[in-house]
Amino acid sequence: MRSWSLWAFLPICFSLCTAIGLILVYFIARQYDTITSLGWQSSNNRRSPPYISIAGNQPPASCVFSQVMNMAAFMGFLIGFLRYLQLKPKVRKPWLNIACLITFSLASFGMTLVGNFQWSNDEDVHNAGTSLTFGLGTVFCWLQSIVTLRLNLRNEGRRLGIIRFVLSAAITLSMLLYFSLMLRGHHLHGARTQWCLVMFLLAFIGTLSVEFRHFNFDVVCMEHQEPPVTLSDRFSVVSENHPGTTMQTQDQPGYF
Repeated sequence: MRSWSLWAFLPICFSLCTAIGLILVYFIARQYDTITSLGWQSSNNRRSPPYISIAGNQPPASCVFSQVMNMAAFMGFLIGFLRYLQLKPKVRKPWLNIACLITFSLASFGMTLVGNFQWSNDEDVHNAGTSLTFGLGTVFCWLQSIVTLRLNLRNEGRRLGIIRFVLSAAITLSMLLYFSLMLRGHHLHGARTQWCLVMFLLAFIGTLSVEFRHFNFDVVCMEHQEPPVTLSDRFSVVSENHPGTTMQTQDQPGYF
């Protein structure tokens, strides 16, 4: 049995660490009695509904929340970039792969806005980050589901594609239900739906480990002896003569 690449653990670590971090934020907020429980409706009107952003709204929970979201944003961008490199030599129409990279990069940027601009301090920026994270994160999931099914890496794409389509549908329905409940004022049910939405998103990213286990990503740094005269020549030399300066994937070719 072929051993797994260590890169396979990156999506798993992203999903587990982010989920554990957000749950920790929730329990800290509960410890300081700033939010209600997800389990029942509180009669104490001083407590806020247990939305993730509200749980991470006040210190000390806000400090942990910012750190969790910043780490998730960094790891998410890295995963999106590696996924782009993994698929780049295998696709004939690059626009879909580029769209995946752009959408998840912007979704990762949205995570930093959510984590660093608390809801009570700058509601507009915080909500913009939420829209980027949930909206473009959902688009990324649908695009990746299509790519998975069409590319069919190692003949695993069809089974994995079905799982990802189911998760994408669950994410979309959860997001629509979340906004609907929130706008109608059903905040406890809206908060529960938001937590489900986030967990579905994390589960989807975790499935990327299935394809990452077949690939190795290497970075090689080389000393350049004779620098080119012009900037355009410099980029030409890097791309043509020194492929080791970029990240490369190792696997058998496949195209769609």
